[in-house]
Amino acid sequence: MVTVNSPPIRVLLVEDEFFISEWVAETLAEHGFAVRTAANAAEALGHLKASAVDVLFTDINLPGGVDGTVLALRAREMLPNLAVVYASGRITTLDKSSLVPGSKFVAKPYVPEQVSQLIADAMNGAFGCLPA
Repeated sequence: MVTVNSPPIRVLLVEDEFFISEWVAETLAEHGFAVRTAANAAEALGHLKASAVDVLFTDINLPGGVDGTVLALRAREMLPNLAVVYASGRITTLDKSSLVPGSKFVAKPYVPEQVSQLIADAMNGAFGCLPA
């Protein structure tokens, strides 16, 4: 997925279900991505402030009062060119007006390889947003 000479794409995976987070993070790492994980929006915002991130992959239904759509809005305020991929097991489609521009949505259950491809597409400008 990622070429040998390119720096790894830095993904922030925000998922409150531990086993899903571990499974997806492991698969993304196997595909050459550098993955950090967070279990809620507050933790994710801390990662965004402290380290460079290319792609935010976030569940929509998060604990703590801030869901994935609000997290993505806040993240884009911090990093305007951040690629965003949303996921949800409770929602199968979203109103495009609730998503940040140029983002994508994947319904759960998904295959982590599908997410890997979405992330690669995001970094190639397929979402209409460009990496910083």
